[in-house]
Parts: sequence; structure tokens; C-alpha cells
Amino acid sequence: MRTHAAGAARVAFGLAALLVTAGCGHPERAPVDAPPVTPVSETAAGPGSPQPPPQPEPHVFRGLWVLCEGSARPLASPESTDALIDNARALGVTDLFVQVYRSGRAWYDASLADATPYRAIQERTGQDPLRSLIAKAQAAGIRVHAWVNVLSLNANRDAPIVADVGPGAVMVDRRGRSLLDYPGGEVPEPDRAWYRMGTPGLYLDPGEPGVRERLIATFVELVDRYPELDGLHLDYIRHPGVLPFTPGSRFGVGLDFGYGEASRLRFRAETGLGGPYSDPAHPATSGIAHANAWDAWRREQVTRVVRDLRTAVLEKHVDLLLSAAVIAYADRAYLSLAQDWRGWTRDGLVDFAVPMIYTLDDDLFRYQVESFASSPHAQRVWMGTGSWLFSSRPQRAVRQLEIIREAGSTGEVIFSYDALLESEPLFAAVRDGLSAKAEATAPAALSEP
Repeated sequence: MRTHAAGAARVAFGLAALLVTAGCGHPERAPVDAPPVTPVSETAAGPGSPQPPPQPEPHVFRGLWVLCEGSARPLASPESTDALIDNARALGVTDLFVQVYRSGRAWYDASLADATPYRAIQERTGQDPLRSLIAKAQAAGIRVHAWVNVLSLNANRDAPIVADVGPGAVMVDRRGRSLLDYPGGEVPEPDRAWYRMGTPGLYLDPGEPGVRERLIATFVELVDRYPELDGLHLDYIRHPGVLPFTPGSRFGVGLDFGYGEASRLRFRAETGLGGPYSDPAHPATSGIAHANAWDAWRREQVTRVVRDLRTAVLEKHVDLLLSAAVIAYADRAYLSLAQDWRGWTRDGLVDFAVPMIYTLDDDLFRYQVESFASSPHAQRVWMGTGSWLFSSRPQRAVRQLEIIREAGSTGEVIFSYDALLESEPLFAAVRDGLSAKAEATAPAALSEP
């Protein structure tokens, strides 16, 4: 895989001249081709000199997560798209993360996903909704990232990838049960007395032959058909979570996933180890053999999707930014959800990660923000904030944004556009909270699709 140090530097420094202050006018378009900063190791510090970790640059990015099926539905009509752009400008947004692939369905021109939503909009409006949004956003100086739910299918049993790869594409739990057999997406009895799905639904197993290849082909098709995109944003790039969390399979407790037959065969073939079941004839009661290796192998299957996707999309789209929305509890993500996002930032597999720090606890929020902002790869971490939690207490949302700025973070991403539109006080607080000069305007009205 090629090295993309310049791309990483572009993310950290490409907008150094742009100060994002909500409501202080319209942001300029990010200069994607800004010159990279020379790494410390290549300066005159000299061989053998201690190399200090890179320091965060001043905060320059503000992102906004935009749902495809929420209340706003900005892709549904030209008027809704116009309202999104107007509102993004008022909020000082530099980057829109627009959901275009969810449950195996596409809000863009696709042949490898179910493009029913795209076709319905196109037939009604005569426009390609994503292409139109990109053009309008970029004319306003705002970058657009295509937000895709990678391994989650929600409840869509009829997703094309399941039909084409087969039912083995869907995750199997430690007891040998497929998520296809989970009633209503929830843990079956008797385990339901102790466990709950964090986010119920169907999840794809990246260890199943054909799954990774199909996902990569799907998203390569997306960026090929929309080369004007600024970025590709990965969500649900992890295993499903169960409450309470399992601290790795070696403890023999809890419920985890990725135990499909094909994945287990691949693990044994690639590692030369037995397992993962100590007693394959009785998976429901079996212990786990070579647990650390099994956990590492499953984690690598998720990472391999990210690595191979980066290689594939950057072959032709060298300026495309690859990012991921990730679990803020990084150790938990690593141990329980097969998501090593800190490794992705360390190795440059993503240009930046966005930990979703959704909490009502401001102390916990600060602890996590400060930890990420002081990490060795802080320039590749933007902070995700759950402003939707504060619709009735908008100044609390502003306080969390202030904490992000105080920590010297590179950027923030707000969840979500729908939540801001549904609460005018919240919209105004987020817009005005970090600027005394913001204009007193309400969010732009949306028309019915």
C-alpha cells in the first residue's frame, strides 16, 4: 500500500488560514492541495535526536452529520438541499458528512446497492440528489463527504450483499446463532435476561469470503461515479456491541460475534492454530481456544476493510479524504468491537477519525476530548459531539463545543443536522455560541419533499 503522508498533513494543516467561527460569515473552500508539512524526523533535528510528538494545530474544521432518513431529508428535494446549504453557512460548517448509503440502500446512482431511494428522488425531481448537493455545497465553500454505514444493514434482510454473498455474510454469535435468527434484532432467550444489543440489527462479517470485496467494490463505485466528492466517511465499521460489553473472548464471558463457519476456517488456515472453539461440536457451551489470536484475527478483518478500501479509492482519487466515525471508548472498541481506530490513525489508514463523544457528563466529555487532543496522532482526530442531547438545554451543547476548542482540537463534528433544525434555540445556540457577532437568523425553512 502506498504511503499518504501528504494526505494526512493536508487534513491537519490544509485549512490553517481558515478560522471556523459559527455565524461569522461564509467559510472559504478548503485548499485541498495545501503543501504538506515536513515531518520532524526529516528536519535538521539530526539522527538519533528525540522526536517530540506532533502538536495539534489551531481548531479549523466544523463538520455536520446529515442523515438521509431523518426529519430533514435534505436529498429529497432541491429546496431541502438549498436549505441545508444555507443553514450550513449560517453555522460556519466547513464539512458536510451526508449519509448516502444505509441498510444496503443508496441515495446515489448505484448498481451494487439498492438504489431505490435514489431512483425515487430522481424520478420526482429530475435531478441526481447527491450530485446536486455536492455542486451547491462546493459553490458555497463547503466540502462534502459521502457517509456510508459499512457493516450495518439495520433490519434489511433483503440487502443485495446478503442476496449475492449468501446468509453467511451476516454475523454469527459465540453461541453459533446468526443475527438473522435474532427475534426483532434482539438477543434470543435465555440470554436476553443478561444481555441487550447496543444497536439492534444485522451486521456483516468482514471475515466471510466475499463480504470485504463486495463492500470495497460498492464504495469504489460510489467515488468513481462522483469524483467531485471531497471525502468518504465510514460508519459502523466495527462488530455489533452487546451490553454489558465483553472484555475480549479470553475471559469466557459475555457475547461477541464473528463466529461464522467460513471465518473460523479462515482463522485456522491463516494462523495454523486450532479453535476458536475448544469443543466445535458444542459451540453454545464451548470455551475459546487461542483467544488472544482469535480476537486479533477478527480485529484485523475489520482493519483490512479500511486498508484495502483506502488503497482502492486512492488509486484514482488521490485527494479524497477517508475518515471514520468511531466509538469514543477506544479501549472498549478495541477489545469488544474489533475496532482499532487508534491504529488506523497511527498507520495513516484514515485521514482522520471522529470519536462519537455522546454524553451528558461534561467532565467525562472533557476527559475524553483532552485525551484525544493530546494523543500522538491528535491531528487525525476530530471530536464528535452529540448536540441532540441538549435540545432543551442548548447552552450545554455550546459548553461542549467550548471544551473542544479549549483542548486545541483540530475539528468538531456535530450530530446532527436534524436535531438542530428540530430545536430553534439549539440551532441559534450552536450558531451563536462561539461568536458574539453572529447574525440572529432562524434556520432556513425546509419544503416538503
